[in-house]
Amino acid sequence: MYTIVKNYFKSKLESWIKLYFDIYLKQSLTQGYFDQRIKDVSLKEYLVFGEPQRLKLSETCVVNNALFNLSSGNIVIGEYVFFGHNVSVITGTHDYKNFGLERMNNFPTEGNNIVVEEGAWIASNATIIGPCKIGKNSVVAAGAVVKCDVPSYHVVAGIPAKIVKQITPSK
Repeated sequence: MYTIVKNYFKSKLESWIKLYFDIYLKQSLTQGYFDQRIKDVSLKEYLVFGEPQRLKLSETCVVNNALFNLSSGNIVIGEYVFFGHNVSVITGTHDYKNFGLERMNNFPTEGNNIVVEEGAWIASNATIIGPCKIGKNSVVAAGAVVKCDVPSYHVVAGIPAKIVKQITPSK
């Protein structure tokens, strides 16, 4: 008898939940709820992991929704630098020879500084891992992983990023 009653109420509850969500979703879609939620998402809110005072952004740079990890160094972003979306700039590192909690909690607090010089373009989904310097007016291609210095007026691409082209200034 208990099983029959339990199954009856379980069936009723499942039906009620399904009906509730069907009605909720129909109302939300027809009233533009999700359209407004999409409009409210800001792609110009960058994230800072670590001490914010270690991050120096010029007033003219555009970093969109970048992630700045400052746990193992400072990051300096120069004048007229611009980022695509989802760029990660990471000073933090861990020792792969450690295990468990030691691997997670032991990391250097200095020495992995990153500098992005004037006019550089860091395309969407690129990752920059310190220590390194991205030279003036250079380009980091979409999805590239930079692990070393990029000379001024060069394009790098790939994983790891390699020089693919030199840029000749028009002036």
